[in-house]
Formats: sequence, structure tokens, C-alpha cells
Amino acid sequence: MRTVREIAELTGISARTLHYYDEIGLFAPTSKSEAGYRLYDDKALETLRQILFFREFDIPLKEIKAVIENPNFDKNQILQMQRKMLVTKKERMERLIASIDDILKGDNSMDFTVFDETEIHTMYDSMMENMNDEQKRIFIEHYGSLDAFKEHFLKNAASERVQKSFAKVVEWYGSKEATLEATKTSRGSEVMIAYQKRIGNIQKKLASKIGMDVNSFEVRELIGEYDFVAKKLYQMEDVTKLMLEIAKVYRSNSEAKAGVDSVYGTGFASYMGEAIEAFYNR
Repeated sequence: MRTVREIAELTGISARTLHYYDEIGLFAPTSKSEAGYRLYDDKALETLRQILFFREFDIPLKEIKAVIENPNFDKNQILQMQRKMLVTKKERMERLIASIDDILKGDNSMDFTVFDETEIHTMYDSMMENMNDEQKRIFIEHYGSLDAFKEHFLKNAASERVQKSFAKVVEWYGSKEATLEATKTSRGSEVMIAYQKRIGNIQKKLASKIGMDVNSFEVRELIGEYDFVAKKLYQMEDVTKLMLEIAKVYRSNSEAKAGVDSVYGTGFASYMGEAIEAFYNR
């Protein structure tokens, strides 16, 4: 058995954090000494390592608790998922290190590439396969031809600005492979419209709650429904990072706030951003 102090020295987290994890029911001690001190066995230490892996990616404690407490919790499956997340982070760090090395050598250009030319072509082909004739017609009218649109898409997708956006999307999906797979899955326009209408209805209901505590059951229920629809719409198992990014935009981007408020009423963007953050950070 190990004490709180010994666990803290092994893992690098504070005793205060261990006490807090116990208080919220995330990580309880194996037993307590006669004097009331918390004690942990090797199995508990393994569980704590799982928790710390998730925290490395800023996953909210409530989400970690739900995974750990799931009766279908599969340690090997979780480790595989965490491995993919770590590989993605490792690849990103390696690209940044390589860019810094280039700068130290005198090359001031940084490489932000997430998807290479072959992968971008794959994304374009998948997009074309999933477009209906009406959608293609719109691009033809705007660019003159699909070949012209393709040239624009490939050039734009290779730009630093878009590659940085791709990096965010890869984080949301968990890996490059999952991101590319999502682009291959067909989403009919009718299905997309249906999901978007449902999100619009959720936002209308939420607008009627402005002023209500964002931690109230009614508000949390609406954000929970939004979470469910977003997972279906974007084909993600976990939309936490995506939703928190949306909340950040709603609360800090003046143009986005003005656009959303013009549809759902003054103050809606800030209120929805606050409600999303309360739901996912709780």
C-alpha cells in the first residue's frame, strides 16, 4: 500500500489534487489506515495513470469519471485510444521541433503541414463523391468548372492557414486516420439539413432560457441534446473539444456574436457559450 505522499511523488500530482479526486468520486483510495490516512494499492495506481493520460489532453473530469465508471470499461480498448491520442500529439510535437530546428539552421519558414498532397487529394475525391448534382452545380457556377474549383481547393488546403485549421480538426477526431475516414462517409444533403434544423430548434429553446442558471437541469438538458446531435452530425465519439471551441468563438469573436445574436436575440451567443462551458467543464 502507498500513502498519498508516495503516490504524489510517483505521479507528480499534488496531494491536494488526490484529495479532490476522492471528494468528487473520481479516484478513491483503496483503504484508509487506522489513523484515517488514504492508502492505495497497485490497481489504484494503474487507474490513476489512466486518469492522468486523459488529463494530458484536457478532457474534463466528468467525462473521465464516466469512462472509468462505465461497466463496459475495457482497459485495452482505452489504452489503444490513448495511444492514438499520444501518437497524434507526438507527430505534432515532432513537426514543431523540426520547424524550430530549421529556424536554428537559418531557415525562418515553419512547416505547419498536417495533411500532405496525397491526403488532400483523397479529401477532395471523397468530398466530390458525397456531393449531389445541385451542390456541384453551385461550385461550377462560382468557379466556372469543377476543375477550376479543384485547383482552388487543393491550393487553399495546402496553405498554412488551412493546415492550422486541419490541426484543430485532427485533435477533435483524435487522429488523422479518423479525420480522413469521416470525410469518406457519405452524408446526404437531406440528413445534413435535418441535423441543422434540429440544432436550430435547440438554439431557439435555449434562447428562451436566457437569464436562467446555466447549470439548471433545463439548460443542461438542451446542451446535452446538442452534444448528441453534434456527435451524429460530425461523426465523432467525443465532441468536447469541438464544443468548447464553439463556446470560445461565441464568447470572444465579436463578428460571430453579432451574427448569432441577430438570429436568436441579444446576448444569446455569450449565454450559449457560457452554457456549453458549464456543461463540459463541470
